[in-house]
Amino acid sequence: MPPARKRHPSARLSPARSWARSLQRRRPKLTDDILSGLASLYGTPAWKPRMDPISELITTILSQNTSDINAERAFTALRDRYPDWAAIEAAPVRSIAAVIKSGGLAAQKAPRIKAALRATRERSGAYDLTFLTAMEPLAARDWLTAIPGIGPKTASIVLLFCFGMPLMPVDTHVERVSKRIGLLPTTASLQFAHDAWLDLVEPKRMYEAHVALIRHGRGHCDALRPDCERCPIRQRCRFVDRRAP
Repeated sequence: MPPARKRHPSARLSPARSWARSLQRRRPKLTDDILSGLASLYGTPAWKPRMDPISELITTILSQNTSDINAERAFTALRDRYPDWAAIEAAPVRSIAAVIKSGGLAAQKAPRIKAALRATRERSGAYDLTFLTAMEPLAARDWLTAIPGIGPKTASIVLLFCFGMPLMPVDTHVERVSKRIGLLPTTASLQFAHDAWLDLVEPKRMYEAHVALIRHGRGHCDALRPDCERCPIRQRCRFVDRRAP
């Protein structure tokens, strides 16, 4: 389980967060029922750090708009080519792009990697992101998203998987399943989704929710052929209602 954290302060209550709190009043225990149903199918995952934070950040940048396999291949190539993070930061963008070309969009990702390494070094004096643990989750997300090319999904992955901060990385599976269930409006933007999830689930269950929604999106709740008949949360899903004859 991630380290215990308080709910996000209401001082920054956005329209998305207001909508989420209203949903909780209109459809009580919706998120709890969803997570319980998904746990019956996938179990309850236990949180543990996956990689060191700076490696997680660079890997996540490499994973943008490509598969995990391609991102891992590019990350391995990067670490094999350069002896340390300082060497990567000092390398020309063109050279980095050539090394990570297997991950796709190398010309875009290379300067993002350099910018992330530079910002981290300038802030901490090393390639160490543990200073983020002293920040509130939203402040930590803001710091990361101030780096060019890092959006809320990339920042939230690093903060959730490395430090257990209760932030939802909204990928295509999380977005699709959330909208089908009715946890998010069907027209919600990704920014709206990231903000709404701050109030859709208890902080201690954010990791569980993220993993469960991804597993469900890759399995039962397929984009084209969702298996609604065998879905354990169909009783609380708005998508099932819309598909009914």
